[in-house]
Amino acid sequence: MLPALFFLYLSLVNDVRELIARHDLAAAERAAKAYRAQTGATGELAAALSWIARGALDAGELERADAYAADTRKLAVQILGRGQLDRDPWLPTALGASIEVHAQVMAARGERPEAIGFLREQLKLFGATSLHERIQKNLNLLNLEGKAEPPLAMDDWLGPKPAPLAALRGHPVLLFFWAHWCGDCKGEVAVLAKVQKAWRRKGLVLIGPTRLYGYAAGGEDAAPAVEKQYIEQVRRQHYSALADMPVPLSAANFLAYGSSTTPTLVLLDSAGVVRLYHPGAMSELELSTRIQAILGK
Repeated sequence: MLPALFFLYLSLVNDVRELIARHDLAAAERAAKAYRAQTGATGELAAALSWIARGALDAGELERADAYAADTRKLAVQILGRGQLDRDPWLPTALGASIEVHAQVMAARGERPEAIGFLREQLKLFGATSLHERIQKNLNLLNLEGKAEPPLAMDDWLGPKPAPLAALRGHPVLLFFWAHWCGDCKGEVAVLAKVQKAWRRKGLVLIGPTRLYGYAAGGEDAAPAVEKQYIEQVRRQHYSALADMPVPLSAANFLAYGSSTTPTLVLLDSAGVVRLYHPGAMSELELSTRIQAILGK
């Protein structure tokens, strides 16, 4: 028989997330406190604390959010003394969220330059880990709109051969970062197909960067050639409405654009300036409104 603590360990993050979804921060705090008293410092406890920090931020409780972000970071750094970041399944989530929440709290307080400086420091510290994309995403949220677009690597691709972004000057460009395992990305296909149909005559170009993740169907490990073949199968099956969308295949593009969230949508104006950076799905109306805005300039 498995010990009771095994089930506590297994369920803490799920329990905390469910409580936060019900906006019951106090109960989430009690669950984390009880777990901490029985098991001490673990990666899952750090991950649970990071979810409480995010819940407090969503509730507009900046001081509470920042306090939990600091507690998460302190605990994660303590655990990191016993090994590398990406060896613990919980620490990337915990530490990444603590960095994200602290930066967003600073920005909400009107300390945007300080938040950008903090994120740049964290990128130097953790740029060689799985946190790179997440930290870059948060930098982009604060700093990318109004700047020239980062270039895309296009040495490998699926579908039609992509044109370099510099060759698309004079056209608005919509970048759709997606992943073969991402259900929300598949759900965005119908929206993008309508947007493409509505704005193609105005010059809109749609490009859909993706990347290899090291696994294919069912989460089974896959060599690059096998995974690429699987992504092509997914593209043909679930993205047929966007069959003429070039799909650059490179992890470097996800690092450059901080696309730790899929989908991520990025809208460039005809001069190659970023006018929208949006982790997550968007509606047809939201996208069309933003496209109309840049075409009207």
